[in-house]
Amino acid sequence: MALAMAVSTGASWAQNTGLPALGDGDSISLSAERQLGDRIARELFRDPDYLEDAVLDEYVQQLWAPLVRAAVARGELSAELQERFAWRILLGRDRSVNAFALPGGYLGVHLGLMAVVSTADELASVLAHELSHVTQRHIARGMSDQSKMTPWVVGSMILGALAASKSPHAAQALIVGGQAAAIQTQLSYTRDMEREADRVGYGILVDAGYDPGGFVSMFAKLQQAAGLNDSGSFPYLRSHPLTTERMADMQARQQLNVVGPKPLPDMAHAMMAARARVLSQSSPDALKAWIQGPAALPSTASAADQAAAWYAATLSHVLLRDAAATQRHLQALGALVQSQRHLPSHAAAQRWWRLLQAEVAERQENPTLALQVLSAKTGQQTWQRPELMALAQVLQRLPEHALLPAVMAQLRQVVQQTPLDAQAWDRLSALLSVQGQALASLRAAGEAQAARLDWPGAVDRFRAAQEVALKGRLQPGDHIEASIVDVRLRHARERLRALQAPER
Repeated sequence: MALAMAVSTGASWAQNTGLPALGDGDSISLSAERQLGDRIARELFRDPDYLEDAVLDEYVQQLWAPLVRAAVARGELSAELQERFAWRILLGRDRSVNAFALPGGYLGVHLGLMAVVSTADELASVLAHELSHVTQRHIARGMSDQSKMTPWVVGSMILGALAASKSPHAAQALIVGGQAAAIQTQLSYTRDMEREADRVGYGILVDAGYDPGGFVSMFAKLQQAAGLNDSGSFPYLRSHPLTTERMADMQARQQLNVVGPKPLPDMAHAMMAARARVLSQSSPDALKAWIQGPAALPSTASAADQAAAWYAATLSHVLLRDAAATQRHLQALGALVQSQRHLPSHAAAQRWWRLLQAEVAERQENPTLALQVLSAKTGQQTWQRPELMALAQVLQRLPEHALLPAVMAQLRQVVQQTPLDAQAWDRLSALLSVQGQALASLRAAGEAQAARLDWPGAVDRFRAAQEVALKGRLQPGDHIEASIVDVRLRHARERLRALQAPER
């Protein structure tokens, strides 16, 4: 599913901008906040709605990376905060319109939010706002105000508030110490915090090269939802109360940016919004409704709207296992994308279509076709992350294929550079397994569980790897792997003991 200015500069920034000083988070150390965030995130990783989708992950990261760079360049994100916090975005299948920052640099984004935003700039504006909540350490400041509560009680309250957006009964199981009344406001930022996140986030959004109009149009969507007496579909409104003052402030700021950068291509975004809609609402009845999308389009529908409808219908047919209809819709989507070569979004839209082609082929058990689509560029030996994840998935069925060494080599590079990439560890583990490398496969599986903060699972996998090594079934290079397993097992056990220690 968040995030930085150094705490020491928070008060001076408020004075320079005329904002009220909100207090600081000095009573909550960065380490304590990160530990609290880890505890909350661990529960979210275990939530059935948690989603690891390489395509949507890539799209969100494409929007996120420029925001982080802009925050660093503006001095909002300190080197210490970059190093100490997690900076991980978790996607949830929930169809409600919501996004939230958590302690320690975690950010949650519901697919329902991705499904309703009209442009990439609107989604980027939400990410910039949540980033600013973390960079200003608003959660730590709020925890300082609740000084009589232990961090673990606050963490339980946050989990309860998140669960309440889906099920009041689920929320009750997460509430600690009879704090039910406080749950309604625990994730609701103060008016001053919202103003600060708006203003800092707006500056980050503009400096990152996005259209600042995305902030205003997103506010308009939220205002419309509020005016319709939101019945629960927009929990974002409850945790981020919308005021006339906030909207007027953003509109005034937009007028100061008379010439802004062009919005990101709409067709590519429309396809990703369609993917979010289908994956967040994938019951048989919902899938049948998405299938009717192309037929329901008016003759004046834009290319972006057509692409979204065809994409959603194709993915829905895949999930319903209707092979013939899937191919018809996939071809229609491909023809539409190819006809829009003049649009700046064409390259990105073509890539999303190609990845959907490969997904269709893999789900229909045609790994050879999937490989042809994914490795269309002759001689290519490196791939972007979604293509790499898809190739690794397909090659599990073709363990003798000539591409396997290159794919495994790049997977090793990915996990070395980003050791918290659980999906990459999973893919590597599966490929190592089909190669008969039991020790390395179990170690990779343990790393995947550790990346999801599942310490019992990590201990189990590392211990299994250790048993393989003790039985002497080693291959060349496994002695080094066995030494790494020993170290990682000790670390996982330490984390598990800390997790099971009595909370104070």
